[in-house]
Amino acid sequence: MQKTNDEPLLYGLNDRLPFIPAVCTAVQHMLASIVGIVTPPLIIGSSLGLTQFLPYLISMSLFASGVGTVIQAVRFRNIGAGMICLQGTSFAFLGVIIAGGLLLKQQGATPEQILAMIFGCTLVSAIIPLIVSQFIHTFSRVLTPLVTGIVIVLIGISLIKVSITDWGGGFGAADFAAPHNLGLGLFTLLIIVLMNCSRRPWCKLSSIIVGIVAGSLLATLLGKFHPQFSSGLLPALPIPFRFGISFSWSVFIPIALVSLISIIETVGDLTANCMLSKQPLVGPDFQNRIRGGILGDGVSCLVAAIFSSFPNTTFAQNNGVIQMTQVASRYAGIWIGGLFILLGLFPQFSQLLEQLPKPVLGGATLVMFGSVVAAGIRIMTRESLDSRSMLIIALAFGVGLGIESQPDILKAMPQFFQTLFQNAVTSGGTLAILLNLLLPVSKEKSDV
Repeated sequence: MQKTNDEPLLYGLNDRLPFIPAVCTAVQHMLASIVGIVTPPLIIGSSLGLTQFLPYLISMSLFASGVGTVIQAVRFRNIGAGMICLQGTSFAFLGVIIAGGLLLKQQGATPEQILAMIFGCTLVSAIIPLIVSQFIHTFSRVLTPLVTGIVIVLIGISLIKVSITDWGGGFGAADFAAPHNLGLGLFTLLIIVLMNCSRRPWCKLSSIIVGIVAGSLLATLLGKFHPQFSSGLLPALPIPFRFGISFSWSVFIPIALVSLISIIETVGDLTANCMLSKQPLVGPDFQNRIRGGILGDGVSCLVAAIFSSFPNTTFAQNNGVIQMTQVASRYAGIWIGGLFILLGLFPQFSQLLEQLPKPVLGGATLVMFGSVVAAGIRIMTRESLDSRSMLIIALAFGVGLGIESQPDILKAMPQFFQTLFQNAVTSGGTLAILLNLLLPVSKEKSDV
């Protein structure tokens, strides 16, 4: 790793790129991240019955990601890290958004009302990183690697059941778990695994998108994939607050908790980006970049909520592209953002993504969500686990996963309490934070 870090960059942080290298770099970043950007709206839309709005939601996810990436690269008035920090739709919010949306759906809310509530709550939660960026040192003492890792693992485990459902053909599918569905998902998964076994970095970075393309081609040959496009060629123009805006504390608080957790992830991604971009990892300049990057995340989430997209975060996989290409120029970030904005304006592209076969999507997302679990375990075990840490892990996982598997355990509680703590992320995450603050630290660890 040290050897790679000592290699000279082809284009440094403030170097301007010629046209061809800029476009090639932007396309590589796009291929490494586009599946991650469009998958959350696909899953949320199908889970909450929002299929009529899916093309627009996908288009706006690409648009908001592009705008956020440009904000991070430009670093206007200290907002943004001034690096290639690709902004993409965050997987971390999927569980709490789906849970809140299902609750609203049970209460008789229309799709437009569900979206208005989700975007209203995510708009308010976007203020959290703006505030936390000014107190990052205090904040990091509350959400330690142990707590952050626990929450990320719970997020991943909660999402895996969505992947398995899609692998079988989708919720309520007449042919659920049919052999052709299981075969398509398995074929997609095998392609991704084989490409990740390659020694070529580019194969690993493009494994998800190649797996989905290969799975979709097989589905077409089997007669299970027939993409259709509307005749209109008008661009999908971004409309602020297209679905209106509303607010509910019971929907907002779980989203706010995930917003806090995602900030720690952002700090880790920004630190890795600084290292790959040959920037200081200590001192005022580093602190300003971290603060600006968190601010950029917050502004990116504000833009996303305004234009009907789900919360954004800094994508970690694009650090791998920087390492592979040795291009760290922030001007490449502007090209990347422009490419995503352009893609977001073409509804035909979003319509194609919306119609991807469910089993193919399930096979691909199983890898992605499993990677979330693996990342959480890596963060959680960054420090040695003593008996105190093991107790926190045991209680957080036991309570969180137990309540999610049997939410009726809370039926005697007030409705607000049930809504807030019926999923693993909020119940287990909140318990982990409280236990980490209340349980005494062992003398050996406190001396360190």
